[in-house]
Amino acid sequence: MDLNLIWTEFLSGLEVNMSDVAFNTWIEPLEPIKLISSELIISAPNGFTKKMIESKYLNDMIGILSIILKKDATIKIILPTDNTYKQYQVRTKPGGQQYFADLTENNNGKKPIDVEKIKMEQMLNPKYTFDTFVKGKSNEFALSAALAVSKNPASAYNPLFIYGGPGLGKTHLMQACAHEIIDHNPEAKVVYLSSEKFVNELISSIGDRSNKKNSAFRNKYRNIDVLLIDDIQFIAGKTGTQEEFFHTFNDLYAQNKQIIISSDKPPKEIKDLEERLISRFEWGLMADIQLPDYETRVAILQAKLNMENANISRDILEYIAMNVKSNIRELEGALMTVIAHSKLLNEPNIDLERAKIALRKVIAENEKRPITLDLIQEIVADQYHITVSDLSSKNRSKQIAYPRQIAMYLCRNLTDSSLIAIANSFNRDHTTIMHGVDKISKDISNDENFEKEINELIDLIKNE
Repeated sequence: MDLNLIWTEFLSGLEVNMSDVAFNTWIEPLEPIKLISSELIISAPNGFTKKMIESKYLNDMIGILSIILKKDATIKIILPTDNTYKQYQVRTKPGGQQYFADLTENNNGKKPIDVEKIKMEQMLNPKYTFDTFVKGKSNEFALSAALAVSKNPASAYNPLFIYGGPGLGKTHLMQACAHEIIDHNPEAKVVYLSSEKFVNELISSIGDRSNKKNSAFRNKYRNIDVLLIDDIQFIAGKTGTQEEFFHTFNDLYAQNKQIIISSDKPPKEIKDLEERLISRFEWGLMADIQLPDYETRVAILQAKLNMENANISRDILEYIAMNVKSNIRELEGALMTVIAHSKLLNEPNIDLERAKIALRKVIAENEKRPITLDLIQEIVADQYHITVSDLSSKNRSKQIAYPRQIAMYLCRNLTDSSLIAIANSFNRDHTTIMHGVDKISKDISNDENFEKEINELIDLIKNE
């Protein structure tokens, strides 16, 4: 295998996970010298660059090289001033340009390495698979939909739109889909990225006056089998990006290619998202992920514990699950806090009392009652001397209707609940909720005393 080919694919794998500035500053000046077995010798132009590479980028570089060589690899950074530099007998062309030394093995006509697949593998977390995804009542519908799509892309539900609050497992589920599709069909062209990266690549392509990048951008996203876009809500309000994504979506859909999208809200609730995109996102299946219940939280902690190969007792897991209810990210973070204390204090069998001490700050943050639709309705009802049932009743008297609209406004602004969920909690449709929210928003803008009243309510809810 030729070192030129290895180096080209090595750079491609690195570039996908680095900013243009970082790549151009630290990676481009490097020169490949020789590959001896599975060790790549690289020359850095100066000691500062060498130090930066070794401290910040070396682990990623080794990971990419290992994927390319399909075995554990190592990298050695040398300087032109090192005595060892001359030992590698770098030959030069007449113009002074270096020839890259050959590998000790040659390719023998084998199929070239797929650069795009290397990029894909680098972007996917190997831990984010269906095997490690913990099923519960809060996510079973989304999980079933994701499995169905992964087994038969573009045959089950297209597009698949997964939504839910932060830290609930959307990214895990998205990447599990990508892993599953690639495992079943290694030849499939799969692209997974965040909407932020999509925006950045589009901006970069627009800035290229030669239009080469623009063409490459469109070819990249319109000639694939599966497109997975995470956090699509970030393209809202970006007219040019929405225009480009609209055409990308249409091209892929027309070719019967699978599209999987995630967001923190259902399409209709994403502010400043164009109606034509909302319509297309709703063509397929929408699946939501809710906060996990107690049993699921315990199962998530047990799964994380197994992955970390740590020894934490069941009563500690149950204590964490009982007290940390915000999201999976914070739940796992609490467990990692206990594991860290166990290791750092050399207490392999840490008991519940020691764990409680380690978790004091974490638990204190979660002791405040979470802001839910029920909590808001309880406080609003209490403040306006009505009952909670009044808020969902058909009573239209001003004494009931106005506090109801206030509660709708607060539910919309203080929770991550979908418009549909809020509507159901008030026994209304979503248009009534939108009208109520707009009404209170206007009243707040026009009346300073009313604004103060609402702010006092918000403080009351947050400090409950």
